[in-house]
Amino acid sequence: MTLLACSRKVGNGECAPLLSDVNDDDEVSIVQVVETPLPKLQLSVLCALRMLDPMNFSQIFPYVNQFMYDLHVTKDPSKVGFYSGLESVFAICQLFAIYPWGALSDRIGRRPVILVATAGLAIASISFGLSRTFYHALFSRALAGTFSGNVALLPSVLCEITDSSNQALALPIFGLWWPIGAIIGPLIGGTFSNPATRFPQYFDTHFFRRYPYSLPSFIVSSLTLSGTLYAYIFLKETLWTSRNVVSKRDVTSYGTMDEQRHISYPNPRKSLLSLPRLRALCLSCCVLSFSSTAFDVIFTLFCYTPIHEGGLAFSVSEIGYALATAGMIAAALQVVIMPTILRRFDTEKVYHFCMRLWPLTFAFLPILNIIARGGFDDETGTMSQRTLTLVWIGIGVILSIARVGCLAYCVNTLLIKQYTPNVSALGSANALVQFSICLSRAFSPAIVSFVFTRSQKWRVLGGYGWVLLLVLVSAGGNIMSSVVGREEVAPVEGGCGARDIAA
Repeated sequence: MTLLACSRKVGNGECAPLLSDVNDDDEVSIVQVVETPLPKLQLSVLCALRMLDPMNFSQIFPYVNQFMYDLHVTKDPSKVGFYSGLESVFAICQLFAIYPWGALSDRIGRRPVILVATAGLAIASISFGLSRTFYHALFSRALAGTFSGNVALLPSVLCEITDSSNQALALPIFGLWWPIGAIIGPLIGGTFSNPATRFPQYFDTHFFRRYPYSLPSFIVSSLTLSGTLYAYIFLKETLWTSRNVVSKRDVTSYGTMDEQRHISYPNPRKSLLSLPRLRALCLSCCVLSFSSTAFDVIFTLFCYTPIHEGGLAFSVSEIGYALATAGMIAAALQVVIMPTILRRFDTEKVYHFCMRLWPLTFAFLPILNIIARGGFDDETGTMSQRTLTLVWIGIGVILSIARVGCLAYCVNTLLIKQYTPNVSALGSANALVQFSICLSRAFSPAIVSFVFTRSQKWRVLGGYGWVLLLVLVSAGGNIMSSVVGREEVAPVEGGCGARDIAA
């Protein structure tokens, strides 16, 4: 970011009313912040890399059950689901690899760690497609999860190539590519699995009959290797340490590092967690991840459950329409609304506002069931058109509230940057927050599904016991997020955020 500074005596001119507490003879420094151009090439590299992790994670979902059945891991088809749970190995290995990758990048640089991890992810995907035993498949998914542990590095690089003048546009664009990857992955897996049977005119060969799930893995691996090559050619190193001295020209082009800032070796994990705001951010992000994942699980269960048991009795296609609506709302918020919000409002207040929406989101869901009961015909098993319209309007409102709440994910990247002690610890700080997010994401679906089914079976609070639990949990996250914006907690001295420079 370019700073233009000048000094002048304040008299009775145009600036006098704004500086009424300053004597006429005092010297005042006026600092003007000039907007830094968006680093489009670097941002395009980060966006390409951003979609690789969800794409590799989700491409096995359409065929994993059939894959496990074909591997003859069990003779009982009802037990196939247990073995297809190997997908959780990916998440668990990613969870424990996040902090080591982040800490390593703080020492040797972001670029080499990103390149090695991305190339390793491509190799792991090929290995999974060539699996002939359950343990080979299990090892491949564990390897993929380990290499995808660099997920915290990309936000770190984004923080280092942007500043307060352009990050309001860069962050929503960057955030949009995660759901894109999550959409592309299942499409590839569902379309190209077992190609010898589905496309015999092209793939009816011995190889594809022996390895029926290799083609989607090859396609995803090729895209991952292409992303690695793209990053190798164009991605610049952003970590400025004594081992990697960046010229003043490069620093200015990124617009984030003041030439007078001294970079030290990264703080230990305990030192970072001793910072009140960073610790509160980790805790609140853990609850944020639990709440958002819980909503995705609960919403599907709620829509599928019969009306007399507290749900909406939607068909699979209707649930699909609702989820598609949620995706469109999320995309619109990220691209259209989020840049304006980040420019006009204080970051901490936006984060706290988003967190405050989650208790409301869960509390409003039972209202849809009450509306549906009012217009449900027991004889025909259908809702009246007026009731159905009201239910869909309610779904639109609740999904909009939930997607606004999810914008906290975008905002927390700015807060990490703002309250990290120095640039050399940014990778470790991002890794700690990402670890908190992945930790709750790994366990939230199982916990929420259990609570929902038990609430229905035992009729806890009339079957709505899950509502009370989720409201209380999300309210706890709201309390933690208030610490992040609490004025009496002093900002970190020398933090790598740009707010103190632009003030």
